[in-house]
Amino acid sequence: MAGLQGALETSAPVSRLHEQQSYNPADFPVPTGREEEWRFTPLRRLRGLHGADPLPEGHVTVDVEAGPEVKAEKAGRGDPRVGASYVPADRVSARAYASFTEATVISVPAEAVTSAPTIIRVRGHGTEGASFGHTVVDVGPMARATLVLDHQGSATYADNVELLVGDGASLDVISLQDWNDDAVHLSHHHARLGQDARISHTVVSFGGDVVRIVPTVSYAGRGGDAELNGLYFADAGQHLEHRLFVNHTVPDCRSRVLYKGALKGDGAHTVWIGDVLIGAEAIGTDTYEYNRNLVLSDGARADSVPNLEILTGEVRGAGHASANGRLEDTHLFYLMARGIPYEEARRLVIQGFFGELLDKIRVPDLRERVAAAVEAELG
Repeated sequence: MAGLQGALETSAPVSRLHEQQSYNPADFPVPTGREEEWRFTPLRRLRGLHGADPLPEGHVTVDVEAGPEVKAEKAGRGDPRVGASYVPADRVSARAYASFTEATVISVPAEAVTSAPTIIRVRGHGTEGASFGHTVVDVGPMARATLVLDHQGSATYADNVELLVGDGASLDVISLQDWNDDAVHLSHHHARLGQDARISHTVVSFGGDVVRIVPTVSYAGRGGDAELNGLYFADAGQHLEHRLFVNHTVPDCRSRVLYKGALKGDGAHTVWIGDVLIGAEAIGTDTYEYNRNLVLSDGARADSVPNLEILTGEVRGAGHASANGRLEDTHLFYLMARGIPYEEARRLVIQGFFGELLDKIRVPDLRERVAAAVEAELG
């Protein structure tokens, strides 16, 4: 295990990676793979999403199921709510913003408590051509809501998701990447938290050929609290990448990052990048990020890079850690010594490894679906 803790311990500065922002894809050079933010991503497998050439139009449908307290509507790029909280920070995100035709806007009024999760179902209907999407979720002050982003099918898809959480409001987000094996999906999720606002953001990635999810968080008031969780399982040849950036610019805010993954099979590749920046004005910050990966077979590779940049000495706590390894022999021995066969012992240990994250999925049907997906991966 490798890890670093301490209020003033830092690794390489990360802030420069997130300085450039623009809605115009032309403001970003076409990546070559030598850039820090693209060095792990298999660009040749993105089907041109990162390039400059025009792409034929793909076919992706977006449907919304929402409770009576929630307003769901479609909006164009000219709608003032679209792009109000997030400016793209890389070429694919900017291309998605410049190319989508219709945004999905979810509004939760102030003080409302939703009676059911809002489910946005994104369905791909083929990999021929590329599709682009945009989602805005606006949770009013003191409101409570749950959002599920459910991705299935075959697609070449890039999108942006804006999550605005008002003062004193709470939002639970579960984003499930359950694509077919041939899908390519690149997505940015940006959460902006008001004063005393809270977000629990959980990413679950199983399907797809190449999946790259980029959650980012900014704070607009004191007392903001962000929990960013992730669960992923990569098979042979699959590339699953999660790149996080938590930007602490406001005093007395909190963030916790917990991502766990498993991978097996030749060419299975997972990437986790955790960037946390604590600005000079963000006194009283409390932050910690942790990533752990189980490498279950030869030929699989897990890259894990936690980065922490602290520009003030007045923090409550700041640290990060990551670990890549195989199953603990002692755990397996303990179970096998009690008469449990090796394969069943192995299954139980891996299920326990993911148990903490499964408990964070507060939608029962979805939690059961994810648990079944873990079981299927083990089979």
